[in-house]
Amino acid sequence: MTDSLSLVDLLGPAARLALAYAPARTRPLTLGLLALDQRLGDTIRSVREPVLAQIRLAWWREQLETPGGAADRGEPLLAALAPWGEQRAALARLTEGWEEMIGEAPLDPAALAACAAARAAPWAVLAQLLGHDPHEALRAGQGWALADLAPRLSHPDERAAVLDLAAAHDWRRPRLPRDLRPLLVLHGLARRSRGQEPLLDGGGSMVAALRLGLLGR
Repeated sequence: MTDSLSLVDLLGPAARLALAYAPARTRPLTLGLLALDQRLGDTIRSVREPVLAQIRLAWWREQLETPGGAADRGEPLLAALAPWGEQRAALARLTEGWEEMIGEAPLDPAALAACAAARAAPWAVLAQLLGHDPHEALRAGQGWALADLAPRLSHPDERAAVLDLAAAHDWRRPRLPRDLRPLLVLHGLARRSRGQEPLLDGGGSMVAALRLGLLGR
C-alpha cells in the first residue's frame, strides 16, 4: 500500500485526478501505466547527457521485456507492474517513445509524432487486456499524448509541430468503457486544451474532469 501511494504522489496533477476515477479492478493496471510514463518522461527531462538518458531508458526496456525484471531488487514501480503479467513487455513501447525526445533541438516533427504514438500504444494494450476494443483507446491516448506534450516543449518549432499534429487529430469523443474512465478524463482534458495550455489550467478544466469522471460525458 505504501509503495502504491508513493507512486500516486509522483504523478502529475491531471494523471492523479484521472486515476481517482479508475474502478478498483483496473486501478493497479492504470497506475502502473501512468507511473511508468511519468518516470520515463522525468528521466528525459532531468538527465542532461543524451547517452546517460539512453542508458537509463535501455535499462527500463530490458526490465520490462524480461519476466520478473528487477521487482525483487527494490524497484517499487516494476513491482507495481506485476498486474500486467505477460503484457508488461508491451509497455516497453513507452521507452521507445521517450527515446524519440533525445537529441538536439529542434526535434524532427516525425520524432515528436512517434513519441505521442508510443505513449498512446499501451492504452490500446490495456483495453485489449480488459477485453475491450483497442481502437478508441488508441485514438484517445494519442490525443492525450499530444496535448500533454505540447505545453512541456520550450523550443517554439517543436511546440508548433506538436500543435499542428493536435490540430489534425480526430477529437471526437471516444467510446470508452467504464474500465477506461481515467483515459476518458485525460482525453476530455486534452480535447479542451488541444495543447495550448496544461491539461489542468484552472477551475474550468477541473469541472470538466469531474463531470467526465463521474458521468462519463
